[in-house]
Amino acid sequence: MADTSQEMIGLAVKSLVDRNESLTNEVFTLEDTVNHMEIEIEDAVLKLLALRQPAGGDLRLLTAILKINNDLERVADQAVNIAELAVYLLKEPALKPLIDIPHMATLAQTMIKNSLDAFVNQDAVLAQKVCLDDDEVDRLNEQVFRELLTYMIEDPKSITRAVDLILVSRNLERIADHATNISEDVIFIVEGKNIKHHLQDESA
Repeated sequence: MADTSQEMIGLAVKSLVDRNESLTNEVFTLEDTVNHMEIEIEDAVLKLLALRQPAGGDLRLLTAILKINNDLERVADQAVNIAELAVYLLKEPALKPLIDIPHMATLAQTMIKNSLDAFVNQDAVLAQKVCLDDDEVDRLNEQVFRELLTYMIEDPKSITRAVDLILVSRNLERIADHATNISEDVIFIVEGKNIKHHLQDESA
């Protein structure tokens, strides 16, 4: 499911960079695959919860799997959002060469991969790295916004395309947030520590 979500991110952004609308259709097709996997995983976990009535670490694990499952489905949704924006953007001339957005996409894909590797290997250190990488994606998102705002001020005809690119960037930023959520769940599974909203600092 994570691999498919990563593939969708790559295809959606590549459709923009290469100005290839056919790639957006691949994203829309893969969405069905992710949706089916989400349902299968949720059903499997709910059956385990009902039949096994797990406690302690097992309960933490299954609860986290449900949350990770939801985050990955949301990642796929964000990729679809980008593909839908690409369909509109490709009908117009390119506003500018895309540099930061592909970089954001690569970072977001790596964060998803690392968050799942951390989950599989129960690696809290790698999970923590993903949380730190989110700062770079946030920085790039702000940079994209500032640059495109300048385009809109200088040329009102660019506003629609600039806003769509800002939305692409925002979707990538949200994908990174989902990767961070998964990593926070990994830390919770491994260490039993909730670091969401920096709660670990408040309890220190």
